Amino acid sequence: MSGPWRFLRALRLHLLGPEKQLVGTDQFGNKYYAIPKHQTWAGQTIRERRLVEVVKQEEYKYEVGNLPTEWDAWLRKRRKDPPTMEEIFKNEICREEIKLKIAAASEKDSPLQTKEYEGLVAEPVQTQIKGHASSPYYGKNEPSPDPSSTAKTFQPGSWIPPDSSSRNK
Repeated sequence: MSGPWRFLRALRLHLLGPEKQLVGTDQFGNKYYAIPKHQTWAGQTIRERRLVEVVKQEEYKYEVGNLPTEWDAWLRKRRKDPPTMEEIFKNEICREEIKLKIAAASEKDSPLQTKEYEGLVAEPVQTQIKGHASSPYYGKNEPSPDPSSTAKTFQPGSWIPPDSSSRNK
């Protein structure tokens, strides 16, 4: 009886590859699997794959933080060995301590920042408007000698530009 089962198992491994192996679970109930490196029936080498079965099946409701950072690092192959529950709880305690320290530091620093900020704020200054940018008198004491003819009296070639020396006065 073991001969046919062994043959069927070898045939399945040869055609489909190895089945996934449970590596661990996290505190949320997610299960983490690894599919080891193997070769297909055609001789192609398939590298190791790591995957997770999430408790919440709706992928569109995924939020950052649903997976512990240690397991996320293992899934992305940033670490070789899967994390232990003790390691996850230890890191969670450290994260909570850091959050408390940040809150205390921001409470302590908040009055100092408001005190320093008060002297840095500049009062708005009222600017004087001397003219419009399109005004011909803007920044000049006298009008320019440009032609001031209308379309009815304009003669082509009748206007001669002034010397450049007269403009630089």
